[in-house]
Parts: sequence; C-alpha cells; structure tokens
Amino acid sequence: MARSPGLSVRLKLTLSYAGLVILVGGLLLAVVWVFLLRYVPEVAARTPGPFSPGREDLVRAFAPRAAWAMVILVAVGLLGGWLLAGRMLAPLSRLTDATRLAAKGSLSHRVNLPGRQDEFRELADSFDTMLARLESHVAEQRRFAANASHELRTPLAISQTLLDVAHHDPDRDTEELIERLRAVNTRAIDLTEALLVLSRADQRSFTREPVDLSLIAEEAVESLLPLAESRGITLETSADSAPAHGSPALLLQLTTNLLHNAIVHNLPEHGTVQVSTTSGEGHGILTVENSGERLSPQLITTLTEPFQRGTERIRADHAGVGLGLAIVRSITEAHDGTLSLTARDAGGLRVTVELPAPGSQG
Repeated sequence: MARSPGLSVRLKLTLSYAGLVILVGGLLLAVVWVFLLRYVPEVAARTPGPFSPGREDLVRAFAPRAAWAMVILVAVGLLGGWLLAGRMLAPLSRLTDATRLAAKGSLSHRVNLPGRQDEFRELADSFDTMLARLESHVAEQRRFAANASHELRTPLAISQTLLDVAHHDPDRDTEELIERLRAVNTRAIDLTEALLVLSRADQRSFTREPVDLSLIAEEAVESLLPLAESRGITLETSADSAPAHGSPALLLQLTTNLLHNAIVHNLPEHGTVQVSTTSGEGHGILTVENSGERLSPQLITTLTEPFQRGTERIRADHAGVGLGLAIVRSITEAHDGTLSLTARDAGGLRVTVELPAPGSQG
C-alpha cells in the first residue's frame, strides 16, 4: 500500500514528551508568578522603605529567569524525549527487521527479544511463534508437493511403460494389459480424489450441520465390512449417540479412512477392529482401535503426515494412497476438533477424534 511520508514515531513521541515537559513547566512558572504577585506586594507594603520591591521590579526580575527556564525545559524535553523514545522503540526496530526478513522469504529468523515480560516482549514472542508455525507449514507443504508429484508420476510412468511394451509387442495379451491399466488408472483417480478432499478440508469450504457420529460410524462399517471379511478381520462396534457439528460427507470420509486404515494395517489373520462412539462434555467422540504390530512413539508422530503408510511404503492391494490419516487430521482440524493417536500395549493403534457438538461452537 502506497503511503505519503510522515513523521516518525520516535519524533512524534519526542514532541509529545517535550510538549508535556513544557506544559508542566509553564504551569509551575505560572503558579510561582501568581504567588509572587499576590503575596510579595503585601509583604512590601508592610515593610516601607526605599528598597521595597514593587510589581515592576518583580516583573523585571522574574521574566528573564522564567524565559531561560522555559528554554532549558524545551531543550531537556526534546533531548530527553528523543533518547527515551529511542530506548522505548528499540524492540520495535528489531521486530521491523524481522518482519522485513520474513517478507523476503526468510522464516528461520527469530526476534528473541530479551528482558522481562511486557507488551513488546509479548508481541515479539507471538511473532516468533507465528514464524515457527509458518516455517513448519511451508516445510510440510513442500514435502507434500514433492510427495504428491512423486505419487502422481508413478501411475503415469507405469501406464507409459505398459503402453510402450504393448506397442513393441503386438502379440501381448490385450486383456492382461487392459486390467493392469485399469488398476493403475484407478489408483491415480483415488489419489486425485484424496488430494481434492484434503484441499477441501484445508480450505474449510463446506457447510456445517448437526450430525450423529454413531450413524456415520454404522454407515462406514457397513461399506467396509466386505473388505474386513476378505482379510479375516473382525469388526466390533459400540455406537452410542454422539452429536457433532460439521459436514456429514467429510465426517463420513474421516470415519471411512480410519476404518480402512485399521483394516489394512492389521494382523495377517484373526485381527480385530473396534469402533465406538460416545458423547462427552460438549463433544462427540469417535474411537477406532485395531490390532497389529507394536508401534514406536516416533512412528506414531509421523502417521498423520501425507504419504505415510505404517511401517513402510507398501504397494499391496487396498494399501491406499498414503493420505488416509493426513485427511483425517485435516478434516478434524477443519471442524475445530482434536485428533490423538496412541499405541496399544498389545500392538496396533488407537485413534480418538473429538468434535464439537451442536451449540458448543465459540
């Protein structure tokens, strides 16, 4: 925004300090002058003599000294105000320098303002926290863009390879080629749709309405029951009423992703998935637990990052596109909820989602 030049804040504060000093000094001199005019003549009248001071004598004696006092007050006010304003605004200069560096793209710089807590330190600490979050967000977006590019390039590269092979080998089984191309194309579509859902959740471009997480959980369980049965996974549900406030479509996507993740990343046989919903104080709570391998705390902290697939980047059937829990996290944050992942003592993962209930939005 173009602005016309103006006085600096330091100069404005200096003039303000000097003006206050001059005003107080002027008032003080006025009080002294009134005192002299009122009481000194009375004293002079009671002490007659040739050297008794009169009103004109007081004026001649007081006026020059008062003028010099005002000059000194102006000088002291300006100099002291300039030094004091500079000292007070020094933290603001550091904040300005940090802001300019951030505007140029340097998010690693921090103000780190020393001293005890005050308004400037509070502002500097908030600015440092904002820079840290921005730096983390930018780094995450860069990783996401790199991973998304890699993931989208993979099915395209596979398709290109299959077509090249078919072109140089006309006798190749066409039916097999079509099936493989269909599988690769399906994966690319799934990945693209997942990216769109993630973007929609991040932008919060959805309409909120009252929902019951128990009904959404039942719908998700019903849709994924064939997949669970095909992998020998037992689904256990405990769906109590759990009112929440949000997008039914996105919350169904969230629940489906959690169930799909729990089914796929489970024991090779005789695995279990437990789904429960309940209501807390102003929250609807959805919990999904699954059996499986023991997970380290370090691994759990990375599971909600895009393109993380459990213990390794697997390519098995129904492995997903690596965005399941990342989408869960984004949908939860878009609904002002909380997401917690904890390792089960017996192995596997417990995921808990808490969403604000209707009427609890601040």
